Amino acid sequence: MKKIRVFLLVIVCFIKLNVQAQSWIDSVELHGREVFMPAEKYKWDWGQATFLHSLVQLYQSKSGTEKDAYLNYVKKAMEVSYGVANGKHPNAIASAHGYAFLARVMKDDKARAKAEEIYADYLKIPRASNGGVSHRAETIELWDDTVYMLSMFLLEMYRLTGDEKYIADFLEQFNVHNKELTEEKTGLWVHAWDADGVYYNDGCSIKNWPDNITHRNDQIWARGNGWIGMALSDALETVGRKSKFWKPLEKAFLHYVHSIEPYQNKSTGHWYQLITLPNEPRNFEESSCTSMFAYTITKGLQLKILDKKKYFPMAKSSYVGLRALSLRNPGGGAYLIPTRVSGGTCVGDKEYYLTRKIGEGTGFGYGSFIMFGLAFEQYTGLRK
Repeated sequence: MKKIRVFLLVIVCFIKLNVQAQSWIDSVELHGREVFMPAEKYKWDWGQATFLHSLVQLYQSKSGTEKDAYLNYVKKAMEVSYGVANGKHPNAIASAHGYAFLARVMKDDKARAKAEEIYADYLKIPRASNGGVSHRAETIELWDDTVYMLSMFLLEMYRLTGDEKYIADFLEQFNVHNKELTEEKTGLWVHAWDADGVYYNDGCSIKNWPDNITHRNDQIWARGNGWIGMALSDALETVGRKSKFWKPLEKAFLHYVHSIEPYQNKSTGHWYQLITLPNEPRNFEESSCTSMFAYTITKGLQLKILDKKKYFPMAKSSYVGLRALSLRNPGGGAYLIPTRVSGGTCVGDKEYYLTRKIGEGTGFGYGSFIMFGLAFEQYTGLRK
């Protein structure tokens, strides 16, 4: 009870300090750009790609010279990555949206050629018999993470070219992953599915994680489901209501939101590491998944496909809760750092997910916080 009273007091103070409400996204992205991952040290990987994507969204939200800091970051990050950039597996493809973005906004032919080269790599990635792109290059496995890693690149290629093949690619991958990974009782996704049942040691997942019958693991991991919601949100926003892809995407989106809704801790605005087990004593509230779920809900409000009376309080609870409980101010300066972030996660059992290292920062931590905060502030008018 004491914890709840303290939390509510923090909420009241936070709401009164309107300037603070306006500034926390800027403080997070500034630390990300200046300290966590300066552009000249950009690493071609999936976590960093998520942070890069948040800076692209910030670029889109700005006008005039305010855009320059974000454009310059992407330009430098893609410049230093040029020699290693590839699309040999989904986690590699993730950062390639930076080249497609530069080709679109700068008419950069070199960036466009690189993006097309990476798309050619994408077409060569090993696939399951159902057409699903394998998360691993060395064996055939479908992971929920893959859907978002591909979406960043494929959706940006569509924005660049207007060619619907990229949207069709995304929807195909969503559908085949949805079929293999959806747990019928909750409508949420387990983490991964194995095509052949042959154990492959990736040095990260637990041994023999696939069930002998279903070929899946049996845990509903929150951030894995967070990736799915963000991908659907971005796809809907990209194609628009007049697209032939809108209806199937909207149907999947609404099913998804209805599935995650019951599991939010309304008093803190957070969701749990193993989303459907809030009463498990060792379970913990995790901030990156919370940002992702809240981003998805906020996008649904922006697109006017979710009921404001029902869902806005959920998004607001996350916005306030993340600031109060999951951001750290180092040394009293201008920076804020995401905390309560579960580290990079492969495939495991219940024990594996509940004992993941909890840290702060990470590319996906910064990226998911920024993208949700930006969307929420745009929706509420805190940010024009």
